[in-house]
Amino acid sequence: MKRAFDELKPYLDQAMALNTALVLFEWDNETLAPEEAGGLTGRVIGLLSGQYFQAVNNEQVVALAKQCEAEGNLTEAEAAQVKELEKELEKLSHIPRKEYEEFARLTAESTRVWAKAKETNDFSCFAPVLKKVLEYQKKFAGYRAKAGEKLMDVMLKDYEPGFTTELLDQFFDVIRREIVPLFHEVRDSKVQIPDEFLTGDFSDETQEKIGRFVAEYTGFDFRKGVMAVSAHPFTTNLHNKDVRITTHYTNRLDSSLFSIIHETGHAIYEFGIRDDLTQTMVGQGASMAMHESQSRFFENIIGRSRSFWEPIYPKLQEAFSENLGKVSLEEFVKAVNKAQAGLIRTEADELTYSLHILVRYELEKELIEGNLQVEDLPGAWADKYEEYLGIRPETVAEGVLQDIHWSQGSFGYFPSYALGNAFGAQLYYHMKKEMDIDGLLAAGKLSVIRDYLREHVHQYGKLKDSRQILKDATGEDFDPGYYVKYLKEKYKALYQLS
Repeated sequence: MKRAFDELKPYLDQAMALNTALVLFEWDNETLAPEEAGGLTGRVIGLLSGQYFQAVNNEQVVALAKQCEAEGNLTEAEAAQVKELEKELEKLSHIPRKEYEEFARLTAESTRVWAKAKETNDFSCFAPVLKKVLEYQKKFAGYRAKAGEKLMDVMLKDYEPGFTTELLDQFFDVIRREIVPLFHEVRDSKVQIPDEFLTGDFSDETQEKIGRFVAEYTGFDFRKGVMAVSAHPFTTNLHNKDVRITTHYTNRLDSSLFSIIHETGHAIYEFGIRDDLTQTMVGQGASMAMHESQSRFFENIIGRSRSFWEPIYPKLQEAFSENLGKVSLEEFVKAVNKAQAGLIRTEADELTYSLHILVRYELEKELIEGNLQVEDLPGAWADKYEEYLGIRPETVAEGVLQDIHWSQGSFGYFPSYALGNAFGAQLYYHMKKEMDIDGLLAAGKLSVIRDYLREHVHQYGKLKDSRQILKDATGEDFDPGYYVKYLKEKYKALYQLS
């Protein structure tokens, strides 16, 4: 007798193929697609999204999923796929297909409107489409919400299962109480860290060459991945044998360099997912925050350490000899760890980064709860930056328009960045008990670190949620105290604070 899961698998494969096509369109849209392509390509994306919707959300799939549960003769991977399918069915079954397709078309176009608005520094042309995106997401969350459930909590489930606004409010309260005062201490410190040598007229070609070297050194496998350029660096994957990262090139040497290390961290996660899970509904990272924990672990905890650069700094000096030729390794490491108030999240240092996320989290809550209107976002954004970082953006391009996320409908995504920092710190302190991290880095043995993370985090995909991965890897539930400890140890030493 044929098992229900064997009958279900062709439907899952069809949904996977359609989703893969949509991922390719997203990649193309952000990297190579011509400016005028948006409207017509958006139509194709809408149709494919509708087909995906139908492939997952139909009577046969619903019946087979229930039959799988009843039979119970599933492997670990099969059971996880059925569980993930049920989550997707719970989400899609409440949304009319027509509205689902309309939203897919809207977000395909809204990202282009956002890009144009940012380029022209004009929030007014983006506000109407952002309002539509927000309305759709609130409507969709309303369809799915259980009695008394907050819309924000519904949205958070798509990115961070196991975390609610109640838990996030507690986490961000720790950020306010511990990190904001620490930043003020650093800001008022008399210690000066020169970093002018990081700015210069660097050619794209040289930045790309050294970027590819650093990516490969960190762990990016160019046999299974590619690197391109986009306005907003990101990582996407089709499966564990096709992972794609992007970067951008500016007059700041460290900007592209560390964005590449960051995206490589994401890619290492995707490369490490088990072969029996890839190209299934559980063949991605456990959550957005767990993914961010890996990218920011490699970018900051590993990539900004002295021991990481010890074996390869001469190669960096050679590539950028005019700027770095006479700069010692110690001076370089201090410069790339310098903390200062800035307006751009993606360029923020470790200490201030989560303050950028705090601003976005508070604004998202106000938007979703109806306490803030889209038209008032620029002013509210500037006020929050002044409150937490002591600076105000002079333009909307460096303010509310700097991120692509809301144009994509990704409300509830931003907290994952701050949680990822905290997850990474918790993993780091546990790993220090297991291995000599600095010694391994100084010897160029990053593979030992990657193998450990593959064994304890990467291989599982979505078989476990982020909190379970932390419990199994460290023996503890999520504890933001490790993040506070990490930042205090690092920045008190760097800025000679008592």
